[in-house]
Amino acid sequence: MALGELVSLRSLDLSDNKFNGTLPKSLGELTKLEEMDISHNSFQGEVSEVHFANLKNLRNFSAAGNQLNLRVSPDWIPPQLVFIDLRSWNVGPQFPKWVRPLEHLSYLDISNSSISSTIPIWFWSMSFRMEYLNLSHNQIQGVIPSKLKLDFTASYPLVDLSSNHFKGPLPSIFSNVGALDLSNNSFSGSMLTFLCHKTDELKNMQVLNLGENLLSGEIPDCWSSWQYLVAIKLSNNKLGGNMPDSIGALSLLESLHIRNSSLSGKLPISLKNCTKLITLDVAENELVGSMPAWIGKRFSSMVVLNMRANKFHGRIPRELCNLASLQILDLAHNRLSWSIPTCFNKLSAMATRNDSLGKIYLDSASSTFDNVLLVMKGKVAEYSTILKFVRSIDLSSNALCGEIPEEVTRLSELQSLNLSQNSLTGRIPEGIGSLRYLESMDFSVNQLSGEIPQSMSDLTFLSHLNLSDNRLRGRIPSGTQLQSFGPSSFSGNELCGPPLSKNCSVDNKFHVEHEREEDGNGLEGRWFYVSMVLGFIVGFWGVVGPLMFNRRWRYVYYHFLDRLRDQIWWRFM
Repeated sequence: MALGELVSLRSLDLSDNKFNGTLPKSLGELTKLEEMDISHNSFQGEVSEVHFANLKNLRNFSAAGNQLNLRVSPDWIPPQLVFIDLRSWNVGPQFPKWVRPLEHLSYLDISNSSISSTIPIWFWSMSFRMEYLNLSHNQIQGVIPSKLKLDFTASYPLVDLSSNHFKGPLPSIFSNVGALDLSNNSFSGSMLTFLCHKTDELKNMQVLNLGENLLSGEIPDCWSSWQYLVAIKLSNNKLGGNMPDSIGALSLLESLHIRNSSLSGKLPISLKNCTKLITLDVAENELVGSMPAWIGKRFSSMVVLNMRANKFHGRIPRELCNLASLQILDLAHNRLSWSIPTCFNKLSAMATRNDSLGKIYLDSASSTFDNVLLVMKGKVAEYSTILKFVRSIDLSSNALCGEIPEEVTRLSELQSLNLSQNSLTGRIPEGIGSLRYLESMDFSVNQLSGEIPQSMSDLTFLSHLNLSDNRLRGRIPSGTQLQSFGPSSFSGNELCGPPLSKNCSVDNKFHVEHEREEDGNGLEGRWFYVSMVLGFIVGFWGVVGPLMFNRRWRYVYYHFLDRLRDQIWWRFM
């Protein structure tokens, strides 16, 4: 039986299969069909009005994830659809006019659909009825009107206009939706009107993403009206100024990203009221002061802490060891000093394989909201969908001193460890081979000494290694893993053996002779001091001894001294 002969069919679900070819026109004969889901297949070709010719009862049409082109006339009137998902279709370049007659439309996803025009005013007027609107990843242009009054009827509308070419001020018409993503556009100007509009009204928004725009000016201090916010992203703007105190009023906040936004001053102490924080990313700013100890005391659920490339100084607070859920710690490129805390073994999420620890917040487009830039394997990379599987510590480019704590080697799930460009001394911990999942290790530009531990050859997942510019010496441990790295990984030391061209037998002979010479010099020095002591003892008792035990000699000696004193006195007088 052909598909078009199923005239009584009300629901058709072919999703998540491997169907290919063109969409059969016989679908248009299913007159009683109400729901159709053909999403995530390999259909390709054109879809025209013929495919919807007799689908008068169709209400839900989900067809995302195919390679289909919608080619209909400008005056086409579709069925009275309520739910439309054409994600990744080719719908553009013009914004579709066929949306306008859909009076009951509540869900529209035409993201990544090659639309490059502006959006007509009539669409903004009808968008207030929608529960879900996704126009992201197109090339849509223009300014979103701010004077329209839109009262969304849905209790928690989700709006995603990210990754387009919108410009102008932030549109206040969306200030009371449930989740708003305007990231990766060209919105400019201050955030003041958007954030501080009707401060006496409590906003319902839970997710706000304004990252990757051209916003400027200080972050307004009126967050008290946004108490339901769970996730905020303001990264990669030109904001400047201090982080406002009122951000501490967001007691439900779980994710805060203000990376690369020219922030200055200190972290506001009010931030410690955001006790549910899971992700804090304030990297690449001009923040100053010591690292607050209350981070380790108040943020017990913290998974990602990124304070990279600021001007924090002083020691790394031991309180950070209380962050048992921490999976990513990046404090690189600051001015931190003193030693690495010996309590790092308490960072249990880096020692235990439990991928349920990091709650990663998802935005309105069901893509990962928490994306973090990390330096791993010597390269900067963005981690998003696999972020919850990453365990990383980066303390590079500071002024840390002392030895690498043995406790670090107990973080057996660690994948990346970067301690380069500090002033660390002592030996590489013998237990370094316990970091069985380590993929990247960088200890370069320190003052580490001694030999490379044999256990390092057990790191079978290691694909990036840099031990250059230290004071390491001796033979590089044998094993396929370490010999697979280039000579640059070991340069600037006194090491020998593959992959270096330096012969260990000659090098060992030099070290033995050097040690013997040091031992000989040390022996001669010791005999010199011993002879001095013996000479003093013999001389002292050779003179003082007879005077103490022979009375006649003592009398003659003192009488001689008296006569000598008198002669000197009369001669000078």
